[in-house]
Amino acid sequence: MTSHIGNPFTDNDLVASYEGWYETAGRRADELEKRLLDELLGDTAAIETVLEVGSGTGHFSRWFEARGLDVLGVDLSMEMLVESLRLAGPACVRGRAECLPFASRSVDLVVLITTLEFVSDVQNALAEACRVAQKGILVGALNRRSLLGRKLQKRTDPPWTSARFYSLDELRTLVVQAASEHEPKLRCTTTLWPGWRSSLPLPWGGFIGVRATWE
Repeated sequence: MTSHIGNPFTDNDLVASYEGWYETAGRRADELEKRLLDELLGDTAAIETVLEVGSGTGHFSRWFEARGLDVLGVDLSMEMLVESLRLAGPACVRGRAECLPFASRSVDLVVLITTLEFVSDVQNALAEACRVAQKGILVGALNRRSLLGRKLQKRTDPPWTSARFYSLDELRTLVVQAASEHEPKLRCTTTLWPGWRSSLPLPWGGFIGVRATWE
């Protein structure tokens, strides 16, 4: 396997095996994460267009599209974008989370799912998401204080060696700061993986979901 400094998602072996994880070891995590995202989306009114930042192979973009949303993906890795197109994902373009190639307030909702772990400037990435979003942002991230997060932080294989993890409080603070000029309504929750099917705003849940919406 070739080592890549900075962006681990240019590794062809990693890209080729990415979707397979969701069908094997990651099946349960995927189910719980999508249930959490569905819960956060459920009472979000009048959302029609979605931009997924860090869309990768289009795994979540396809899921959003299946919910009837008009989805566009953006990712820095050309290798991931090619794989997304091969898998018949929604339209996608190449771009950086910290400098999105879109006009202000051009989509209803911007989502970042397991993306902030791998961006170089988290504050700027969230500020850009808030700039482009007309109605709000939705962030999903792995919790560094969870059992899952602690295990992943000990991994020595890509992409985890490049990842930075956040706690529920840290992620909530980052989102509030980025969206402060919008006076957002905030909702936070976590999956209780692997023990329970439900989600609650507990600090040790494996996967964090934070939604900020505004008028």
